[in-house]
Amino acid sequence: MADHDHLEASTDPDFITKMHRILDLYDHPPADGRVIYVDEFGPLNLMTRKGKAWRPLAKPRRLRATYNRNDGVMHMLAALDLATGRITYRIRPRKRHREFGDLLKALRARWPGQKLYIVCDNLSPHRHPTVRASAAANDVEPVFLPTYGSWLNWIEAEFAALRYFALNDTDHRGHTEQNTAIADYIRWRNTRAQPKTGFATDSPIRTWTDYPTKVA
Repeated sequence: MADHDHLEASTDPDFITKMHRILDLYDHPPADGRVIYVDEFGPLNLMTRKGKAWRPLAKPRRLRATYNRNDGVMHMLAALDLATGRITYRIRPRKRHREFGDLLKALRARWPGQKLYIVCDNLSPHRHPTVRASAAANDVEPVFLPTYGSWLNWIEAEFAALRYFALNDTDHRGHTEQNTAIADYIRWRNTRAQPKTGFATDSPIRTWTDYPTKVA
């Protein structure tokens, strides 16, 4: 992971404590379970996306100049398993606590008998009482990122790769077409996945004892 040249000042008084908790999960995954990094990606709307592609010389691909939002937007809820590097995901019309809870149930079913450490941000659906009660009853421990700490979540880098390989230079005419492109990329990626190790090992964040407003 690359260092961050500029960071927004956090209002979280426990930023350092929470950050070191996240780093410890990267460095020393608990023996009694799995560490899963979760976040939402989107909104996935049907718009033309610029990008680069191989084309015959002087024959660029033409994209629509305009588009409409008649088909609404979708949202991707995804989970990155630290032990395997594989991604599990759902694409849904909304990203409420119900959808997030359904994702956690799917993760729970995939790894029965293991405690799940779910690393996520402070989005309200993640903290909903129903979600937290279900997590407590099913040996799932939410580990919340510090405020303005989304860059500590490795899945953010995976979203950047998804955008680059599956969405850039596209002009999908429907959500089914777009979802298929995403599924094809995730399938390709997961067959090549490896355990995630070595998060920001040379970064100055490793020596922080206080949260700076800027990293030069």
